[in-house]
Amino acid sequence: MKNYRNRFFDISVPVFVPAAVITFFFVLLTIIFDQRAEEGFSDFQSLMSENFGLFINIAINYFLFFVFFLALSKFGKVKIGGAAAKPVFNKFSWVAMLFSAGMGIGLVYFSVAEPMLNFNNPIRDGLSFEKRSDLAMKHTFFHYGFHVWGIYTLLGIALAYFTFNKGVPLSIRSTLKPLFGTMMDSVIGYTIDIVAVLATLFGLATTLGFGAVQFSTGISELSGIANSINLQVISIVGITLIATASILSGLQKGLKYLSNLNILLALVLFLFILIIGSSVYVFSDLAENLGNYLTGFFEMSLFRSEYATEDSWYKGWSMFYWFWWISWSPFVATFIARISKGRTIREMAIYGLIIPSLFSFLWMSVIGENALLMQFDGTVDLAAIVSDDSSLGLFKMLEQLPFYRITAFLSIFLVGTFFITSSDSGSLVVDFMTSGGKLDAPRGQKVFWAFMEGAIAIALLIGGGLTALQSASISTGFPFAVILIFVSISLIKTLRKDDQLKG
Repeated sequence: MKNYRNRFFDISVPVFVPAAVITFFFVLLTIIFDQRAEEGFSDFQSLMSENFGLFINIAINYFLFFVFFLALSKFGKVKIGGAAAKPVFNKFSWVAMLFSAGMGIGLVYFSVAEPMLNFNNPIRDGLSFEKRSDLAMKHTFFHYGFHVWGIYTLLGIALAYFTFNKGVPLSIRSTLKPLFGTMMDSVIGYTIDIVAVLATLFGLATTLGFGAVQFSTGISELSGIANSINLQVISIVGITLIATASILSGLQKGLKYLSNLNILLALVLFLFILIIGSSVYVFSDLAENLGNYLTGFFEMSLFRSEYATEDSWYKGWSMFYWFWWISWSPFVATFIARISKGRTIREMAIYGLIIPSLFSFLWMSVIGENALLMQFDGTVDLAAIVSDDSSLGLFKMLEQLPFYRITAFLSIFLVGTFFITSSDSGSLVVDFMTSGGKLDAPRGQKVFWAFMEGAIAIALLIGGGLTALQSASISTGFPFAVILIFVSISLIKTLRKDDQLKG
């Protein structure tokens, strides 16, 4: 039996059942063997970074330049859904939704932590404070810039094109049929979709775990309650329940409005820090940071020996990011595809790459440069704080500015809304994958996957904390990078025969 449907579920049995069973046993075993699980996660992370780092480095560059090629080539004018298709969402809502899904919690959590972690671990010894700061922002841009969105956008374009232009189910294996034919209707095809589901669940759990840690840290800072694993678990349970309510309200209501709210709240926090902080210093350094990023783009992208420092911190940290973004790509890309009907491939490529990257650069510069300036003038030792607890960085920086309790509450609320939209859109995406590509699943199925996402995040925090979160995304990042390469080849093969390019 390939499909099963009732009032609460509409599933593709060969995908849903294995994915659910694997997820259930992963959660169970991680909680039972928490101490040994933590050691295993750490060893696995080191193994993957050492043995597959070069391949991932090459892959992320390929993904980015492939999207640039689509945008600049004749394929860019192809419209998703056909020449007569109209956009479902206005441009602001569309950009807000793809951005909230793709980067929300990461930007808030690492706004101070990422620059300070880079500052704490310079690639060379004996550097001045200014040089360490420049390198810290340069590598922050690298980890949150064009490469990230190249991964998401490539798969998003492929899924949108095959679903709305070719009428196939919204699933990863559907994008590979032009290359592998009926093989995608066999165990191999279903296995690819299972990998995509697991990648989505574990990549999303990584993000939700970071969000829960920072959410509980903020609650602890404002209330004085101890920031324990229990508080983190309670945070995940509470926000997951709210996310479930949002899921049940539908794509056009809950998720759309929450995504818009995310952007507005982020802009309020951004403008406050910009105006109250050292705006002149930030703007003068923004251009320099962008210049350092662009001039060092190929060096950072290709010159791996730069990261071969004694402790290999950069090598491992960069690899974690690439594995994380790749493992999260089925989720973000499927969601991008779902909301992009009526957009051209060129629109998807340009807006998907440029707008989120530029916002990330602005966000990281405004908050990161203020943090580095506080470090420089001795206002607060954020480097030491972040080294001990990376989730504290943002709150300790805001504590040095006026209206701390208001801005801290705003930050907590922002993390919460990003958590909700990530869980919400993630559940919708997993529904698409496990229902055989159907665009609307029954409510019971949506609730099931929302709860499973929360359960994975809880298990990972109990069974190894942030190390476990990183390892979870790494475990599915490598196999999915291979799948992405084949998807790009299949997309080009099909686009060459598109009717919109004829005549």
